Amino acid sequence: MNKLIAQTCPPIHIQLFLLIKQLITNNLYTMFNKETYINRRKKLIADVGNGIILFLGNNESPMNYADNTFHFRQDSTFLYFFGQKHPNLAAILDTESGEVTVYGDDYTIDDVVWMGVQPTISNRAESCGVNNTASTSKLSEDISKANNLGRKIHFLPPYRPENKIKLFDFLGIAPSRQQNASSLELVQAVIAQRNYKTAEEVSEIEKAVDVTADMHIAGMKMLRPGMRESELAAEMERIAMAAGGNISFPVIATINGQTLHNHYHGNHSELGKMFLLDCGAETEMGYAGDMSSTFPVDRTFTDRQKEIYQVALNSHEAAINMLKPGVPFKEVYYESAREILRGLGELGFFKGNVDEAVAEGVHAMFFPCGLGHMMGLDVHDMEDLGEQYVGYDNQPKSTQFGAKSLRLGRKLEPGFVLTIEPGIYFIPDLIDKWRADKKFMNFLNYDKLEEYKDFGGCRNEEDFLITDDGYKLLGKPIPKTIKDVEAHRNY
Repeated sequence: MNKLIAQTCPPIHIQLFLLIKQLITNNLYTMFNKETYINRRKKLIADVGNGIILFLGNNESPMNYADNTFHFRQDSTFLYFFGQKHPNLAAILDTESGEVTVYGDDYTIDDVVWMGVQPTISNRAESCGVNNTASTSKLSEDISKANNLGRKIHFLPPYRPENKIKLFDFLGIAPSRQQNASSLELVQAVIAQRNYKTAEEVSEIEKAVDVTADMHIAGMKMLRPGMRESELAAEMERIAMAAGGNISFPVIATINGQTLHNHYHGNHSELGKMFLLDCGAETEMGYAGDMSSTFPVDRTFTDRQKEIYQVALNSHEAAINMLKPGVPFKEVYYESAREILRGLGELGFFKGNVDEAVAEGVHAMFFPCGLGHMMGLDVHDMEDLGEQYVGYDNQPKSTQFGAKSLRLGRKLEPGFVLTIEPGIYFIPDLIDKWRADKKFMNFLNYDKLEEYKDFGGCRNEEDFLITDDGYKLLGKPIPKTIKDVEAHRNY
């Protein structure tokens, strides 16, 4: 093609053509080889086996007016099957003909003056192995045609309001009914692929985890007494963006670690407190890392901080040692909970039989959350598709306080990527409520708990791949022993 142009165009036109081509190429962000996406779609078509499959990519989302938008993040399943980070795209996969069409509108000169030269929809589709494209106006027409022929239209549960409106326009299904009207066959077929990470995905996840580790090590070294939480949070975002990606979820950087998802950054670090950092990087391709660390505001842990931190770390290591194919993750969770009660029993917080206490949910006083979750293109992978399908293989979940927050319970299989993140939290409101309700008085020492209401919370979190015979720690490790953490607090 370039040779033909060289024979027919003046040199200045050749230079302009090559410049535009290079600009377009540069704007097609990093992707896997197109065969990866072709093979994923072929398998999906075969697994669903009937009707048409409709994928709606995400749109830009305004912060306060149309042209001032939040950071754009493409739908992860659209990324998985098409690799396209561009907004306002959709696609249809025809399970009978095997035909795949990407829908979108090319930018006009009015857009180019603001955004520069951009790839055409055809360029984008070609990069992921799709030959057919059409405008967004054609999408409604093609859906109506399939609907009129009585063909089943498979779509995933929508989580963005604009896509709920689109589905209402296309299919007449009210937003309140779309969750139940979505295709369980499609949900299960997507999970059957995305749950098992390939070697190229694991490599990309490790890139995210490596940057995540850099974030945590920097945080340990950076924190000083009196420093505002927001200063540390801002540095975490800077490191993620400087690596070419972004954060994989809003940063948790707090002296109030007892609040599990604390996104407030207005406090100042105080001597005698511990600082809990939970953050992760996302690569340009959208794959996530997710790690937690806890370190003292002082140069060293206090004696009581050491005691609680070590119990939490023992629970963390006990969970890691159980990771292998065939082990139900809920059993890993329960063993981590037993390890917490064993350790806290030695410190006087707990008394009685550990197995009985865990069965009744006593551990939730200190550990009211889950042990970990799947991770991939979403930091909580495919949470939009339904926790019961992703993490439980459609088996029932516990309804018990604490255990009901476990996002993953199914048997582990090679290719799963997951987090391990037990913690110990002293939550004043929970202590007060359970004491007022006289709950588990035969197990808990409430007088001792009163002394720790100001303690906060701690956890460590790492990311793992389940292998054929065990597990692999993903990315470079971060300090987690008391000795190693204190070595990074040498200010």
